Formats: sequence, C-alpha cells, structure tokens
Amino acid sequence: MQLTTPPRIGFIGLGSMGSGMTRNLLRAGFPLVVHDTRTEVLEEYAALGAEVGASPAAVAAASDAVITMLPTPAIVSEVVNGPDGILAGLRDGGTWIDMSTSVPAVADDVRRRTAGRGIVVLDAPVSGMAVGAASGRLQIFVGGDAEEVERWRPVLEAMGDPDRILHVGSHGAGYAAKLMINQLWFSHLVATAEVLAVGVKAGVRLDVLRSALIASPANSNFLERDVLSILEHSDYDEGFAIALACKDLGLATDLAAAVGVPVELSALVGQVYRRARASYGDQAGEMTPFQLYEDLLGHPLRLTVSTPETLEEVAHA
Repeated sequence: MQLTTPPRIGFIGLGSMGSGMTRNLLRAGFPLVVHDTRTEVLEEYAALGAEVGASPAAVAAASDAVITMLPTPAIVSEVVNGPDGILAGLRDGGTWIDMSTSVPAVADDVRRRTAGRGIVVLDAPVSGMAVGAASGRLQIFVGGDAEEVERWRPVLEAMGDPDRILHVGSHGAGYAAKLMINQLWFSHLVATAEVLAVGVKAGVRLDVLRSALIASPANSNFLERDVLSILEHSDYDEGFAIALACKDLGLATDLAAAVGVPVELSALVGQVYRRARASYGDQAGEMTPFQLYEDLLGHPLRLTVSTPETLEEVAHA
C-alpha cells in the first residue's frame, strides 16, 4: 500500500544525525512532530514549522509513523517502552521506524509487547555520517515486511539516496547489516593507520605509499576516499563521538556472540578504539584511533591538496 497523502511523521532524537534528517523531511513537505530532551533545540524546530511534542507519547499520538534516531539501545528501549513512551501514545495500526544503530532484541521485544495491536515495526539504520544526513544522501538498510518497506519508502527517500535504500531482509536484518558495515569500516580505519604509519616510518613518502596501495589489490573505499578527511583536512569526524563508535563496536561483537561466530579481529579493533577513547576523551572524533599511530610517529600524516594521486603522476612530478 503506497502513501496517497503526506503522512504526519514523528521524530525523536535531534542530534547530529537527526537534525539533518528532520530538516530534509520538512523540505520534502512532510508534517513533522518532534521531541528531544534539549528544549533549545525544540524551539528551533518550532520556528521551522514543526510541531513540538511534550513527550514521546505525545509525539506518537499525533503521528502516523514515529521515527527514532537515538544513541544507544537502552535509550531506544526507554523512549519506546517507558510510561510516557511511544507505545503509550501510538495508535493501533501505527508505525515505528527505528533508524538508530541498535540491536534486534529491542525491536523484537516491542513486537512481542504489541502483539494484536497491528503495530508495524521497521529497523532502518543509516550510514553516511552527519554530512550525509544534512545532504539527504544517507544509505539506509531496512529490515521488515517488504510491503511496509515500500509503503514508507517515500519517507525514507526524503532522508536518503533513493538508489541506496536497501531492503536487506526481515526484522532485525537492518540492524545486523549496519553493525557489520560499522565493524568493517572501523577495521579499515585501524588497518589503514597501521599500514601508513609503518610505511612512512620505513622511509616511503606518504603520497607515494597511498598511491601504491590504491593501485594494488589492497585498495579500499576508506583508503581512497574517507581517510582524506584526516590526510588533507585534519578532520577526525567529531560529528560522531568515539564513545558512540565504541558502543557500536561492542554491539557488533555482542551480535557475533549471540549468533555463535568468533570475531578475534573485531575484538582487537574494539580494543584499539577503547585505547583511543581513553587517550583523547569520549567526545573525540570516531576517526581518532588514527591519531594513536601519528603519535607513535611523532608527527601527523598529512597530504597537500596538490599531492599527486597516482603512481604515474608521482613518477612525472
């Protein structure tokens, strides 16, 4: 069943990700009801034309679908199940879409508690960082019934890249896909930092080493693109705190334990992240583990914007 008129969307969680997502919903013409624990943020949204809900229950009561974008599974559970939570206000037959990086158990519990009420639950975590949330180009991984995914696709497309909104399976599959993506990305970061630090310490010029790696079978999107925020701009992505990255790594290894798969490498990457968190603080950027290796070198790893990008350009520079 496709949406025929713009549904009223509730949105709870207006942080670095939620702020961009909600603004794109407003731009797309969706009536919006919002809630956050910070009153100053709610005042901003009232000025933008959104209705402000006094509680999660109030948001749910005024909405056709409620979206949550929250930092931890425990907070998601509290916001949904609490005495003034979403389930207290959501009408029978309503929809809850959780776009947080969370775990299947939270949504499974909600489905059990609401059996017989006809409430639709979708897990739809995102990838793309705060810049993707602001630009409306997030990648979204959706778990749930195919018919409901298609029904709510116009809402998801207001926040994400239409070509990268993927229905990845049944309930919980979205959570699992996002956790595995995060795990691999964090592993790429640690491996890239390690390799660049060793190569530079061994006397290879940073631009030459990176170009050689890009031209090799060891290339990755992280090496080719994401690491440039550090190498060119000294940006360790403080828009996503390392405390949250450590949380995500813990959720990924917890999921692995739940399904009975040993993950020695993932556990080691988690240890590196926790060491960086202890060294630089909870609010340091999610890419700060890279700095651990720069500190070992005694200097940052930096390219200039004019640095040649290929081995051929290096040879003729």
